[in-house]
Amino acid sequence: MLLIVAFLMLQPLSTDLYLASLPSLATGFAVPAATVQLTLSLFVIGFGSAQLVIGPLSDRYGRRPVLLWGLTLYVAASVLCGLARSIELLIAARFLQALGCCSAVVIARAIVRDAYAREDSMRVMAKVSTWLSLAPLLGPILGSYLQVAFGWRAAFAALGLLSAAVMAATFLRLPETNMHKDPHATRLSGLLVNYRIVLGAREFWVHALPGALSYGAIFAFISGSSFVLIRVLDVPTAWFGYCFAFGVSGYMAGTLVCRRLLPKAGSDGALRIGSMVSLASGVLFLGAVAAGVAHWSLMLAAMFLTMGAHGINFPIAQSGAVSPFAQQAGTAAGLMGALYMTVAFIVGSVVGATHNGTLYPLAFISCALGVLIFAAARIPRGAATKAV
Repeated sequence: MLLIVAFLMLQPLSTDLYLASLPSLATGFAVPAATVQLTLSLFVIGFGSAQLVIGPLSDRYGRRPVLLWGLTLYVAASVLCGLARSIELLIAARFLQALGCCSAVVIARAIVRDAYAREDSMRVMAKVSTWLSLAPLLGPILGSYLQVAFGWRAAFAALGLLSAAVMAATFLRLPETNMHKDPHATRLSGLLVNYRIVLGAREFWVHALPGALSYGAIFAFISGSSFVLIRVLDVPTAWFGYCFAFGVSGYMAGTLVCRRLLPKAGSDGALRIGSMVSLASGVLFLGAVAAGVAHWSLMLAAMFLTMGAHGINFPIAQSGAVSPFAQQAGTAAGLMGALYMTVAFIVGSVVGATHNGTLYPLAFISCALGVLIFAAARIPRGAATKAV
């Protein structure tokens, strides 16, 4: 359980730990905000595309060896990020960092599928998600202090040290959990068959799609909150971490609510409730901005509700999209993650391109995603396709 939490924590820490540094990166490298956003967007591209490879590799060769190679790459890329002397090198190093991070996240999801039955896996993911919320909760606070005290390079030094510790723990403590290795998983014919099985299953889409849109909703705040809070609403950089942490505390609250909802409402009912919270958050945010409200407390309230909804949606979507596939767990986790990162890349790019010094772009994006999440959670379930 602790290793699964550590693997999944690498992704939010890889983004949240240096959020407070984004405005300083723009100033230090003398580039516009849209260019700095590429350190997030290229990370998302690398993370998303690598999942299409990491998943099948772990189905073929096992979870442990692929994970260890990925963590080694992450450590090396973190060092390269910290030593970068140009924005171009930093962007390239972030791409490599994403490839290593991807192995940890994809394989963590596959390990849960290897070790637990479907309903148990949802409860496990809800519990893991509660602990996981500590990363985006504390990461921005630590990142803000690191930025003020040492500058942006300190965040990547911290990521390098943390990932090295996780790699050592993995080497010493993680057993192999893939007991059904597929020798054809990495062959083109095997890949195509597995992709067809997963992508052709309704059970995959009814969970993966609302989960991806929900992730896109929180990514809008991940990529845009520092510019809006620091530059538009004049929040001091040292306070940004606390502001972001308050929003992320909604995610922790959402995971706790999810754990209570699952035995009472079931996974489908809990997902519908989470989607309604997503819709309410986006509509209320846009309505308040349209009414002329421009205050940091509005941003915090919108972040809290959006991330609270994600805390309900994410464990259900993540487990529900992977659990039907016994032999294709890695492939299913990879395809789901690729979908998440595709949505996040689109959202992050739109946030960076539309930033105009007001709250309107972020509010419009948040509202649109709330509507889409609400609609996606109501896709008719029908009969799930049985995986082979």
